[in-house]
Amino acid sequence: MRTNRLLLIVTQLACFTTLLTSCVNDLESIQKVTYDPKAPDEVTKNLRVFYTDSGYARVEVFAALAETYSKPESITKLKDGIKVNFFSADGKIVSTLTALYGEINNTKGTMFVRDSVQLVNYEKKQRMETEALFWNQKDSAIYTTSNVIVRSPDGIVYGDGIRTKQDFSSYEFLKPHGRINMGEK
Repeated sequence: MRTNRLLLIVTQLACFTTLLTSCVNDLESIQKVTYDPKAPDEVTKNLRVFYTDSGYARVEVFAALAETYSKPESITKLKDGIKVNFFSADGKIVSTLTALYGEINNTKGTMFVRDSVQLVNYEKKQRMETEALFWNQKDSAIYTTSNVIVRSPDGIVYGDGIRTKQDFSSYEFLKPHGRINMGEK
């Protein structure tokens, strides 16, 4: 009986040792099976990022889905709707940019947005609509060469291309056309 018990223990130890040594996770083998060079380095749901200057919020970015890639450049793709709030020096939101898709080039400090793009200035009650535009973080410039519509209490102006600052307080059409009510001023 004692021999049977000893044989059972030795058999169990041999099986357990075999299981332990057969389950080796070789990192290189795992990467061959799971690595996709086109996959993002990071994926974030419900992204919220603040860009600050001297401790004060200047820009706030929201995205439903963000995918960050490090090669060949540091790019963050913003999907499923994005919203960018631009703040004044006293911390109030002065304008908001919305779109369905965007890309932040972290290397160059630029953002490209497309699909249902709108830029709103709250104080002037004006709204710009276009299909694609660029924002340069370094000089706060927003620009596009696409068709643009600017709606304000004074009227609607159309154009091909526009340049403005991120607060959308003033703007310059590259090729304007449309009507505007000049009033009695």
